[in-house]
Amino acid sequence: MSPHRILAAVLVSIPALYTMPAPAETFRVTIDRLDYTPAEVKAKVGDTIEFINQDILAHTATVRGDWDVMIPPKKSASVVMRKAGDLEYYCRFHPNMKGRISVSAN
Repeated sequence: MSPHRILAAVLVSIPALYTMPAPAETFRVTIDRLDYTPAEVKAKVGDTIEFINQDILAHTATVRGDWDVMIPPKKSASVVMRKAGDLEYYCRFHPNMKGRISVSAN
């Protein structure tokens, strides 16, 4: 292959590097002593929130009208953020437990 063709191939592929979406991230929220830590998370569409229950009680992470994640004691569960927006979540078993996820578009 000639040097001109190699250069042309490289130049054509450079714009593709700038249009690739950022890789999805995983954010961990720990549940302990009836509390979500951190209580606020900033994520993007496609990111995963992993809830890690270190408590001896079962908990949920529930967004009214959207998703409901059951987290047994000493276990974890995850949910992928599918749309942008501000989500207020709580535990169905312990309604004073509350958290917030701000999801932005990629």
